[in-house]
Amino acid sequence: MNQPARITVVGGGSWATAIIKILSEGNNHIRWWLRSQRDAGHIRKFHHNPSYLSDVQINPRKVRVCTKIKDALSTSDYIILAVPAAFVSDALQGVKPEQLAGKSIVSAIKGMIPEKNQLITDWAEQEFGVPSGRVAVIAGPCHAEEVALEKQSYLTIASQNLEFASEVAQFLNGRFVQTSALDDIYGVEYCAVMKNIIALACGITHGLGYGDNFQAVLVSNAMQEIRRFVDRVYPMQRDLSASAYLGDLLVTAYSPFSRNRTFGHLIGRGYSVQSAQMEMNMIAEGYYAVKSIHEINRHYGVLMPIMEMVYTVLYEKTSPVLATNALKTVLK
Repeated sequence: MNQPARITVVGGGSWATAIIKILSEGNNHIRWWLRSQRDAGHIRKFHHNPSYLSDVQINPRKVRVCTKIKDALSTSDYIILAVPAAFVSDALQGVKPEQLAGKSIVSAIKGMIPEKNQLITDWAEQEFGVPSGRVAVIAGPCHAEEVALEKQSYLTIASQNLEFASEVAQFLNGRFVQTSALDDIYGVEYCAVMKNIIALACGITHGLGYGDNFQAVLVSNAMQEIRRFVDRVYPMQRDLSASAYLGDLLVTAYSPFSRNRTFGHLIGRGYSVQSAQMEMNMIAEGYYAVKSIHEINRHYGVLMPIMEMVYTVLYEKTSPVLATNALKTVLK
């Protein structure tokens, strides 16, 4: 890209802050929308987010902080959505399709619209009329906390339009982030949603005292579940051992930075869903996603015992001990 990319990041959490850091490394003009007036004011004055990744320095010459969504969107060509899926509609409340005319949408959300059971990219196309060729998703094993520490990381940008995916990959590429492009947007997005559910399962069983041997069997079986589901929902030739799929699953399933694993661990330890949410004070996307995947799978009937175990524990209040005992008998 010869001209600086004009980009808006929507969201004030850890992943949004990490994306701001990544973008600030390049030749980009950035607007950053945050809901919190307090956090926005703090960032303008002290150049760091007081609530998330507070060690990340925000470059005021490159980043303009906004609390009015229309101001944040007005001059940008690319809109990166980085809020929890359950709140993305609220974040863009009042935005009309014509205000996004000619703009591109990039989802950095690894979740689904609750109740609608809809992928973020499909929702963006339907709600705002953004052409499918100008919609992309950011995926890959990339924890915000490691981006803050400038640990070497990898991102995959997926879109039905491979040229557009490469365009987005270019402005996200940098010193400590390497990017690549892929055309399997649905496979990548569903995998990003489902790996959070698997991380919940890993956390639940770890909280119950299961060790590394069981976790390895759980994750390898989970990859088979993901394969069966995405091949049924959106069949195409894909390599699920690539980092956008398997890599993202592994880091979310095993890393202490994984909020979904942490949430699951609390459930396994005996916390209620509400208590676990209060303890974390962060959104675990897998909690909402497992209900969506469960309901979608009523139509497809794919065999997914791990997903069902998580669903029954979180939504039917089945004992984690009993649910895991039942799951043990079907894993191989």
